[in-house]
Amino acid sequence: MNPNPDIQFRPAEEIKRYQEEQLRQALAYLQAHSKFYQRMFAEHHIDIRQIKTIEDLQQLPVTTKTDLQQYNDDFVCVGREEIIDYVTTSGTLGDPVTFVLTSGDLDRLAYNEFLSFTTAGCTRQDTLQLMTTLDRRFMAGLAYYLGARRLGMGVVRVGNGIPELQWDTIRRIHPTCGMVVPSFLIKLIEFAEKNHIDPNTCSLKKCVCIGESLRNQAFELNTLGRKIHERWPALQLYSTYASTEMQSSFTDCEHFKGGHLQPELIIVEFLDDHNRPVPEGEAGEVTITTLGVEGMPLLRFKTGDVCYFSTEPCACGRNTMRLSPLLGRKGQMIKYKGTTLYPPALFDILDNIPSVKNYVVEVYTNDLGTDEILIRIGNEHRSEELAKEIKDLFRSKVRVAPGIRFESPEYIAQVQMPPMSRKSIKFIDRR
Repeated sequence: MNPNPDIQFRPAEEIKRYQEEQLRQALAYLQAHSKFYQRMFAEHHIDIRQIKTIEDLQQLPVTTKTDLQQYNDDFVCVGREEIIDYVTTSGTLGDPVTFVLTSGDLDRLAYNEFLSFTTAGCTRQDTLQLMTTLDRRFMAGLAYYLGARRLGMGVVRVGNGIPELQWDTIRRIHPTCGMVVPSFLIKLIEFAEKNHIDPNTCSLKKCVCIGESLRNQAFELNTLGRKIHERWPALQLYSTYASTEMQSSFTDCEHFKGGHLQPELIIVEFLDDHNRPVPEGEAGEVTITTLGVEGMPLLRFKTGDVCYFSTEPCACGRNTMRLSPLLGRKGQMIKYKGTTLYPPALFDILDNIPSVKNYVVEVYTNDLGTDEILIRIGNEHRSEELAKEIKDLFRSKVRVAPGIRFESPEYIAQVQMPPMSRKSIKFIDRR
């Protein structure tokens, strides 16, 4: 690929023309190399020469997670000798899928995170403390390392967990930026308070956060974001959203009005349940077409993630589409007593209850065939009165009250992080 970092600052019409040229190249590549898309084009009598604009994509079928699971190998576009790296998806909504990356894909991944870090205001003068894993077939940690290297930042590969090692690293090496799951910052703060460390006087001044929302749909800090900010106000919190399938990310700029699209790397549509585009101001499923991917490119892939989008120019000077914090995952939507809920709405309530040490939200099908919610709460001082308080809080916030079960915080911590997991688990779907 030929990097064009200035395209994000060009007028919207120029960005669209640029993306449509990249789209034509992506379609030609799929036609030449992808067994899955060759079959799709033939079965649906699609002439890719007729797909010239982003709007023309609506003539094509969508690709689903089920397609990836059932025909994984048919998506691979290169020979085994060209594959440099193998990763798998987390399998949150089903069986994990194997993705392969070529040398060019790793360069593209590095460039994506270079753009992501620069969007968040990082420079080569920064030193990054990487608090995510580089192993366990995980794409993200490798991407962050490659991106930081491309930018010229120093990197300290600490990995996830172990607050004592994180603080020892901060003391020894003086990193200025962290790459972290935001709820882990709470554990860092708690360790600091117990050990008489003032986090506000340390070298760490910003964190780019993954995996959990920090802001609500109005772009104000949510409960988790406020909890971190209140106890570590010197730390600036940026969010980045990505997935293995898209091999790209959407990151906050200094104005915190949503994650910026990188038009060189991805086209995004927002679709309803019938695969029709939703207008700006309505929530839609993030549906992506990758640009410049060699190993496993995707066309109109429905991610399962639901959010809003904005096309207004940003005060930072970028004219790219921006994504809101995620409402939730379509496959995790809960229909409970006539109310539609997504897990992040439940997490936000629970994060705001001081007596809740930790928790897991479970959803299962009851005897009537409808959704039932059980919240397993880590708390040493359980009582009927506390359960009633929690249920009343849920009724006031989302109009319905789930079932509550108290367990030890230590046991909940084990449930949240099983031995083979790469991410902390807060939601378990047993339907």
